[in-house]
Amino acid sequence: MCIRIAALAAAAGSALLAAAALPADALADPNPLGTFGNDFASYEGSVSASDLLAKVSDCPQISNGWYRTDEDGPANIPVCGKNGAVFWQADMDIDCDGQPTDRCNAATDPLFQAATTFKQSDGAELNSETLPFIVAPLPSGMWDYQSSRIMDGTVAAVIYGDRVQYAVVGDTGPTGIIGEASYATAEALGINPDPMGGGVDSGVTYILFENSRVSQIEDHSGAVTLGEALARDFLQNN
Repeated sequence: MCIRIAALAAAAGSALLAAAALPADALADPNPLGTFGNDFASYEGSVSASDLLAKVSDCPQISNGWYRTDEDGPANIPVCGKNGAVFWQADMDIDCDGQPTDRCNAATDPLFQAATTFKQSDGAELNSETLPFIVAPLPSGMWDYQSSRIMDGTVAAVIYGDRVQYAVVGDTGPTGIIGEASYATAEALGINPDPMGGGVDSGVTYILFENSRVSQIEDHSGAVTLGEALARDFLQNN
């Protein structure tokens, strides 16, 4: 379980900001490609970021209230839902928990936890450095992801600037806070993945496809294949 967000914000000495809804002028980032990258394709599949963002430009709110990006920030982020998907726009904090690796360990991340809520098919913890995954807030009276048919291994499209990265739901975080993804997700989107000084303050859109699940949560190629098919269905639904 990820409980790092508030402490990371204090340690980094920066405030995390997020948009209250999904206005069109907030969907573009002034530096969409960033300065970071890895071996993941920058544009996974052929569904464009602009098409997906246009589809989620309005917000049929399903949460009973609004989330924060950190404990001291404003509560202004709704969870929205339509056409078989739930979505929100927020910041991105870096989840480096799970298997200790060269870049995700107690030395690189003072708040490192050697566990993730959900596990690999072999029972091992997830690998934040190599597996693109996102963090869902724990169930509460505001919103219970399980009621939206979201589960471990549910496929998501994460968008930043003009990049689309497919990921899975792999960890959970505090009940009132939203906007976090693994080191690998951030790096693939061109966002600084450093668990202490990285992340981005706003402009990240998370689209989770309801009732979807990869057979093995660690199978990223499977998530990409399924994610692109679900993204195309989502665009075609009225």
